[in-house]
Amino acid sequence: MSAPVPFAAKANVALLALCQALSMTATNVIMVVTGLVGLSLADDKSLATVPLGLQFTAMMLSTLPSAFLMKRFGRRAGFTAGSATGVVGAAIATWAILHASFWGFAAGSFVIGFANGVAQLYRFAAADASPERFRSRAISLVMAGGIVSASFGPEFAKWSRDLLAPVVYAGCFLVVAGLHMAAIVVQRFLTIPAPTRAERQDQGRPLSQIVRQPTFVVAVLGGMVGYAVMSLVMTSTPIAMAACSLPFEDSAFVIQWHALGMYVPAFFTGHLILRFGVINVMLAGIALNVACIAINLAGVDLMNFWTGLLLLGVGWNFVFVGATTLLTRTHTPAERAKVQSLNDFLVFGLVTVASFSSGALLQNLGWAAVNIGVAPLLLAVLAAVLWLRARQPALA
Repeated sequence: MSAPVPFAAKANVALLALCQALSMTATNVIMVVTGLVGLSLADDKSLATVPLGLQFTAMMLSTLPSAFLMKRFGRRAGFTAGSATGVVGAAIATWAILHASFWGFAAGSFVIGFANGVAQLYRFAAADASPERFRSRAISLVMAGGIVSASFGPEFAKWSRDLLAPVVYAGCFLVVAGLHMAAIVVQRFLTIPAPTRAERQDQGRPLSQIVRQPTFVVAVLGGMVGYAVMSLVMTSTPIAMAACSLPFEDSAFVIQWHALGMYVPAFFTGHLILRFGVINVMLAGIALNVACIAINLAGVDLMNFWTGLLLLGVGWNFVFVGATTLLTRTHTPAERAKVQSLNDFLVFGLVTVASFSSGALLQNLGWAAVNIGVAPLLLAVLAAVLWLRARQPALA
């Protein structure tokens, strides 16, 4: 019989899940309104998703410094710095909307992106602070904090949309600032030990050796494609729905169910990985993404948008949690900062490209092109996952 999971590990996972919930609720508000704010402020409507693209650019740029900041000063200090950045970015975005400044709003979105990048490390912090047998569940449970965001994010967006009327959407970013401040309070209770001097000084194997592992290659590719496909389709959806004359409330409803699809499975994804293997769970996620594309191409009714984005969310969860679990098997504790930061740098690098291109694809080629455009990415990760299963059957 395996030893029980220590209480401290469970407590840290619960606190990290709460921090994730607050961060993702802020992100959910942003996802509902950012494309629409960009559409209203930009003279060139193909630039509507540029602010969101800049957020993902900042997420990519934040990965390396935030991981090494945490290796030097500890997880709690790094998370607090990230949340403080979110407060500043939200304040800039609020000012920009009040003054009808598209590029000011883009700048605020860029600053918010640094906070979002740091928040991506909550899942790794949970894994690092847990025994190996509990890691996939710890990752999954922290991701489950997003259920709160699915429930409250769109509702906060609708409630705060006219908070600073007659200017719409500015109040949404006041809510974003408040959520990041709440996360700072929760972070005070984390008890993750600071890195020892030996851990700070030990660099482990060179990255050139680590990245040649087949498991690393598939973990990174799965994370990159899973997140990029989700981002490309999701960021285009509210704009596509507006083009179909569907009201804002319908967009918020669809995003809400998409977020539920992303995070409700987190309660059992860890169990599925233990029961069926990480490879099979990732394959199921890819199949759900393909189903999303098929439904989106079948029509542009509310039901199509709702069903497609719900399946997209569940598919993302299976692929992303699976990829994160794989990544934890590729490094030692001394190597985790550089491996995790490289992983997220590559993941959000592709997500940045997807976010920048989504607006132009949608405006110039249409909703069908957005969905068809992700098919080659899904085929690439499918081939990689099947290749790893052939090399390492024990993972299936």
